[in-house]
Amino acid sequence: MTLTMRAVEVQDDQSLKLVDLPKPEAKGAEVLVKIHAFGVNRGDLLQRIGRYPSPPGASPLMGLEACGVVEAIGPEADRWKVGDKVCALLPGGGYAEYAVADAGSCLPLPEGCSFEQGAALTETMMTVWTNVFDVCALKPGETFMVHGGTSGIGVSAIQMAKQWGCKVLTTAGSEEKCIAAKTFGADRAINYKTEDFEAVVKEEGGVDVILDMVGGDYVQKNINCLNKLGRLVNIAYMQGPKTELMLMPFMLKRLTMTGSTLRARTPEEKRHVRDGVERDFWGMIAEDKINPVVYKVFPMVEIEAAHALMESSQHIGKIVIKTG
Repeated sequence: MTLTMRAVEVQDDQSLKLVDLPKPEAKGAEVLVKIHAFGVNRGDLLQRIGRYPSPPGASPLMGLEACGVVEAIGPEADRWKVGDKVCALLPGGGYAEYAVADAGSCLPLPEGCSFEQGAALTETMMTVWTNVFDVCALKPGETFMVHGGTSGIGVSAIQMAKQWGCKVLTTAGSEEKCIAAKTFGADRAINYKTEDFEAVVKEEGGVDVILDMVGGDYVQKNINCLNKLGRLVNIAYMQGPKTELMLMPFMLKRLTMTGSTLRARTPEEKRHVRDGVERDFWGMIAEDKINPVVYKVFPMVEIEAAHALMESSQHIGKIVIKTG
């Protein structure tokens, strides 16, 4: 049995290099996963430049989600056995041929899905579930909006909200992306480069829940779009975390504004999210009601090209790396 693995490491000049590292060992409630594919996320770009480090105790490597086969099991791990195909949420370490994951952060690879498709599911679906369905309590019949409808998060959010029985609005940056968002289930896709999303949303009757990763001046516009008792959740601030707000609508419309990250949560908190996703949505993947959307698959040796594509925002769906 090999004791080393290939992994992607950030160099001092922020370039990426394939290196040989010791293979990790499963301890406690962990499982060791032989990774066949892993997802690329915008958080990886931030970690690469030193702005989103791994939580204490986690692998310093990039990589928030992976899909592969369980090779070893820690003494306190439950549910899984050697040979199981799993999709794993990771606090770090996914940019490698092996990674350890908490047993409570793993889901079974859905029937009919490839490893590459499985690598596109956990981070997005768990992020959407915890923010939209748990914290913001989106209800069937309500109207939901997600910004960036063709991002990995957006693709999952549109499909999940539609299956929940909601009207779905989204924003995207081109007509091609708006057309794609509609194929995922969006009732109205707004090209933010040619349309004022606030005006369009008001014409559509407002929204009850908004999932936003843009921040900046979008925050006030989001507040203006919300109906009474509306909920706004931010999971990133691509336009910056600072803005000036008119707070009167919070009182008049009794709004709720919140935000969260998933990476640094405890294993117990992540298990709660995992269980919610599995209960509410995971079975819909095998039933072809929710589909993983993989835009492009790169080999590990082309990790720089994968990051360049993510940086360009030209993709529709997930960018995935295969390790073989």
